[in-house]
Amino acid sequence: MAKIELPKLETERLILRPLLLNDLEAIFKWTGDARVNKYMIYPLYKSPEDGREWIEGLYEDAGKIDYGFVLKETGELIGSGGLYYYSDIDVWSVGYNLAYDYWNKGFTTEAIQAILKYVQSKNEVHVLAGTFAVGNEGSRRVMEKLGMTFYEDTEYSKLDGSVSFKAKTYHKVF
Repeated sequence: MAKIELPKLETERLILRPLLLNDLEAIFKWTGDARVNKYMIYPLYKSPEDGREWIEGLYEDAGKIDYGFVLKETGELIGSGGLYYYSDIDVWSVGYNLAYDYWNKGFTTEAIQAILKYVQSKNEVHVLAGTFAVGNEGSRRVMEKLGMTFYEDTEYSKLDGSVSFKAKTYHKVF
């Protein structure tokens, strides 16, 4: 199967580009950080190689739009995220990660707004949804800045089943 080709996108402070295998060390800065991983669905990475399978599986599905967030000022890869389409319910879901040192600076909202604009230029987006753990105030604020509002209480677990979280799903209807 051919890989999906995504264009680079640009915001005021970021360059958004597809992630590559040679990004594994940079990605480990957040996937291996317990502060960032606390509410994430994936287990805490123990080494950069833990991300290899994820990177190799990216860009095989046109319904998974995922970008690396590169700081224009330094060229540093500081996070990643995107939108994922669930055709059975006609919903685009938002997901993101950001290195701890860049939290609370608006980078995630800036990146996701640009990715949403790109996705809307190629697809009809009827609903944008996102789920965050109760207590993850940073994710709640990102979703609110994206214009999303409370939809329902829910829960989710890490992929390895080690932890479950009470959560909230927010959405925006277009």
